[in-house]
Amino acid sequence: MTVTSQARKKAFAKKAAKRADSNVYAAIDLGTNNCRLLVARSSRKNFRVLDTFSRIVRLGEGLSQTGNLSEEAMRRTLSALKICTSKLKRRGVTKLRCVATEACRRAANGDDFIKRVKRETGLDLEIIDNSEEASLAIMGCAPLLNPDLPEALIFDIGGGSTEVSWIRLGDKDPSSGDEKAVTSKTGTSKPVAPNPIMEDWYSVSKGVVTLAEKYGGRDITPEIYQQMVQEIYDDFLIFEQKHGFAQRVHNGTLQLLGTSGTVTTLVGVYKKLPRYDRNRVDGTLINCDTAIGLCHKIAGMTYAQRVANPCIGSQRADLVVAGCAIFEALAKLWPVAQLRVADRGLREGILYKLINEG
Repeated sequence: MTVTSQARKKAFAKKAAKRADSNVYAAIDLGTNNCRLLVARSSRKNFRVLDTFSRIVRLGEGLSQTGNLSEEAMRRTLSALKICTSKLKRRGVTKLRCVATEACRRAANGDDFIKRVKRETGLDLEIIDNSEEASLAIMGCAPLLNPDLPEALIFDIGGGSTEVSWIRLGDKDPSSGDEKAVTSKTGTSKPVAPNPIMEDWYSVSKGVVTLAEKYGGRDITPEIYQQMVQEIYDDFLIFEQKHGFAQRVHNGTLQLLGTSGTVTTLVGVYKKLPRYDRNRVDGTLINCDTAIGLCHKIAGMTYAQRVANPCIGSQRADLVVAGCAIFEALAKLWPVAQLRVADRGLREGILYKLINEG
C-alpha cells in the first residue's frame, strides 16, 4: 500500500469516527414507580451524559388490586413522558430506545397504554421481558464489578418486581455467539468491562409498590416488617437451592451488587447527605451489616420522620421500608461482607447497547 493510499485510509477512518461520534443517544426506562431518561454522546471508553430526568410516577399504583393501570397513574406518566419528549428534541437525539417493564407487562391494559403513549407523545415504548431487563441492567452495572472476584449476584429492586442475576466474569469473547453474553457481539471496542456472562436469573413479581400496598407503607410494626422479610426470603430461597450461592459466599468468590432506589437511599442516609447526590452514592461499597442496621433504623422511623429525611422525602416515605425488607431478605440469603451500590442500570445498559451496535 502506498503512502498516499494509507493517508487516505486514515483520513477516511477519522471522518467515519467523527460521523459516529455525532450521534446523540437516549434511553427511557418506564418502570412501575419511576420514569427515567438518560441522554448522552459516546466517548472513547464510555459515554458523556448530556441530560437526565427522573420522576416518580407510580404507574403501577393499585395494579395488584385491579389488574389495570389507573387513569390517574397513566396521566402522571404521560406528563413525565412529555417532558422527556421535549428534552429529546432539545438535545437533538438521533438514536433512542424506550422500554417499559413490570407494570406494563402485568397490566391488562398495558398494550392500550403503549398505544396511547404513541398517540400523545410520539414515543415508541417497547415492553421488554424480565430476562432482557436483567441483561440490560447487568450491562449498565458491569463497570462497577470487582474483576478479582469470579462471580456476582446483581439485584434490582423495582416497584413491581425484583430480579437477581447470577454473573460470571471472564475473558470469553462475547462475539463467539454465546447468547448469555451481555456485551456487544459486534467485535468493536466495548465500554463494558469486565465481560459479564449471565448464567441464570430469577424474578419475583414483588417490588416496593406491590409490597407496600399489601402490608402498608406508613405505620409498620416490627412484626409486619419481619413478615415482609420472610416472604421475600422464601421467594428467593428457590434460586439459592438451585445453585448453592451461599457456599460461594463462604468461599469468598462471590460479590453482591445492588441497583435500585432502595440501596441508593440507604447510602444517602448512611452518608447523612443534605440532599441526594448521585456522584457521592454511585459505586459506594458498604458493609452489609451496616446496611441491614440502616434498614432497621428506617423501619423504626415514623412516617413523618421518613418524610423529613432529605434522602427519603415524601415520594419514597411510604415505599422505602418495603424496599429495606426486600434488601434484608436478599442479604440474609447471601451474607457477603460488603455490598456495592449502583445508581445506574437499565438506562445505561440501553445506551451501551445502542452505542456498540452503531
